[in-house]
Amino acid sequence: MSGLGGLNKSFSDSIVVGVCQSQLFDVRTPEQLKHALDHVLNLVKKARTAYPNMDMIVFPEYCIHGLSMSVEDSIMCKLDGPEVAAFKASCKTNKIWACYSIMEKNALGLPWNTGLVINAEGEIVNYYRKMHPWVPVEPWYPGNRGIPVFDGPGGIKMAHIICHDGQFPEMAHECAYKSAEVMLRTAGYTSPIKTSWEITNRTNAFCNLMWTVSVALAGGDGTFNSMGEAMFVNPEGDIVRQSSSNTPDEIFACEIRKGDAADRRRNWGVENNLYQFGHRGYPAVIGGAQDCPYTYMTDLVAGKYKQAGEEEVKVTDGTGCGIEKPTAKYVID
Repeated sequence: MSGLGGLNKSFSDSIVVGVCQSQLFDVRTPEQLKHALDHVLNLVKKARTAYPNMDMIVFPEYCIHGLSMSVEDSIMCKLDGPEVAAFKASCKTNKIWACYSIMEKNALGLPWNTGLVINAEGEIVNYYRKMHPWVPVEPWYPGNRGIPVFDGPGGIKMAHIICHDGQFPEMAHECAYKSAEVMLRTAGYTSPIKTSWEITNRTNAFCNLMWTVSVALAGGDGTFNSMGEAMFVNPEGDIVRQSSSNTPDEIFACEIRKGDAADRRRNWGVENNLYQFGHRGYPAVIGGAQDCPYTYMTDLVAGKYKQAGEEEVKVTDGTGCGIEKPTAKYVID
């Protein structure tokens, strides 16, 4: 089911989600930031015009900041700043939900890599700080507020993770465990990640009976070339819609029905993995085994996570990528 690529709605309880492989820009100055912002705002208009039934448009990570990894204060955003105000106004004017990316000022130290979902009334309905920056390349402070789940258009439960987050199966499991039927994954990835991108998008969907909706930047900035790779995967791990190129600013869309994931979680026996993870072997013991037999989980909770051979890991900071050795400690604000 895709509703002919999002051009139609087949059911009264379905929504159309679009993803835009927006152009990668080199952004290092306020003027370049403004140029990228205006470009994205024009793409919101494009989405509204090209897809009259579209309920939400999703933009990639770094959609207005590019891949410079600059932490220059003059181009960092604030929630009450002009960039977010423009995003809100665009959603309200075009009567559409949108998912955006900003690099946000952070009083604790280096900036946050932040994802925002704004509804068609221009209100922020989801605020997410990237949990797993793409180390050692990215300088961002690790997210400290977990993964929120929110009511998306049509009341569909959604969550948003960012790029490298999706390489950790625990992230998708957390989204589904907290009721998300759709997991948005936005990225700035370049072409070397194409294969693992598809593998993780599909396994994150199937292993959690959840839609995954994923998109990266596209085109080049003179140094980097992002991969595009828009992809919609249904709860059975099938790719329903997929980009065949990294054409900048191309929009792809898909129809998703409310309850499509939840019904599987409710009715399936075989491969209902989200439930079975916490109820191992339920034909043999009442309710299934509900202990935690995983050493890495108990160690992580106890604050003593240490993999076998950890003392031999060679890259443990960002100095090889030009990032100063950190002096800040991780805190939760």
